[in-house]
Amino acid sequence: MAQLSAFADEVTDDFLSQVKYLASENVGHIELRFLNKKNVVNLSKGELAEAGNILSDYGLGVSAIGSPIGKVRLDEPFAQHLDMFKRAVDSALFFGTRFIRVFSYYAPEGKDIADYRNEVLGRFGAKVEAIEDVDIVMVHENETNIYGYSSEHCVDLVKTIDSPKLRLVYDPGNFVWGQGIVDNIKTCWPKMKPYVVHVHIKDWKLGSDVGSIPGQGDGRINELLQELAHCEYDGFLTMEPHLQAGGKFGGKTGPELFSGATRAVRKIAAEVGLELT
Repeated sequence: MAQLSAFADEVTDDFLSQVKYLASENVGHIELRFLNKKNVVNLSKGELAEAGNILSDYGLGVSAIGSPIGKVRLDEPFAQHLDMFKRAVDSALFFGTRFIRVFSYYAPEGKDIADYRNEVLGRFGAKVEAIEDVDIVMVHENETNIYGYSSEHCVDLVKTIDSPKLRLVYDPGNFVWGQGIVDNIKTCWPKMKPYVVHVHIKDWKLGSDVGSIPGQGDGRINELLQELAHCEYDGFLTMEPHLQAGGKFGGKTGPELFSGATRAVRKIAAEVGLELT
């Protein structure tokens, strides 16, 4: 049975309001990214404790740490970024989630990321070493301009690293927005499917500046959920609709549109036979 989660910072900046909103929508998990406009990896011990208490009070679990790890250029210092990754690991352990969402780096200004494969792999190797002794898995999200912008590069990354500590997030909307792919279930999903353990629900209409209600764009959300039903997917579907704005580090949707997007996903799931809580 799949479980619904959400990037609730698209609804409101205030963390308590994020949690209250999800509880009112019967969404049992949250993907932690920005809490009161501060990324989860930068929270103090006191802020972590306060967030943990709020989640406990409302009975919400954490699907993943929505970190910005890997959203830096490869000519920026790695030691500092690795320290940030270690803070993300501490956050994941604190909130009781196995997953840390990561990316696979930007090329130096004016360069082609495809020429930096070895550097990307080296950085992922270091992160794998850092989580060898803890029950943590990096889940890499396909996104524009990073090494793992394409399904082929995502698979190359996971197969070459060859560790259960690295798996994939599947985000259909990013394939539409970033690459103009409108048949991702035929061209991308079959390649990535064996390594996907986490799914983001973002639909997008080709040429649009903002996302679409799931099922109304070119992300093939209906087909994706049907595929997930067929393979008896039991992971998370994390809502990230970007219906008002989308950017490098997050997006905005607002409560009314977010509720509409969530209702659409529940309806599609029921129609295709995907059990969803």
